[in-house]
Amino acid sequence: MPYSLDLRTKVIDYIERGGGVTKASQIFQVSRASIYRWLKRENLEATKVKRRQRKLNWEALKQDVKENPQQRLIDRAIKFEVQPSAILYALRQMKITRKKNNYVIEKETELKELNIIED
Repeated sequence: MPYSLDLRTKVIDYIERGGGVTKASQIFQVSRASIYRWLKRENLEATKVKRRQRKLNWEALKQDVKENPQQRLIDRAIKFEVQPSAILYALRQMKITRKKNNYVIEKETELKELNIIED
């Protein structure tokens, strides 16, 4: 939470009237680094934090999962040009789990039936 505009102006006024930065930081319980930043600024009002736009489009990812459910995580990451961890995070947030199939088990049972693999 930012310091109030009233406090900022009091600190700057104190310094402009001849007070030291260290003494102001002790009196007003504000760090010296904050005071130095305030001195460099033209406007003492709190700045609005700008969030970056997400690179990964979740709707497109959801559509891709519906169209290609067997695609690997790394392949999706390459397709969307992001890190695999970003894909994993998005899938977890959307509560989409990987499809669990018994392909290997079915293949082994077929081979056992044909007597190709022994127990």
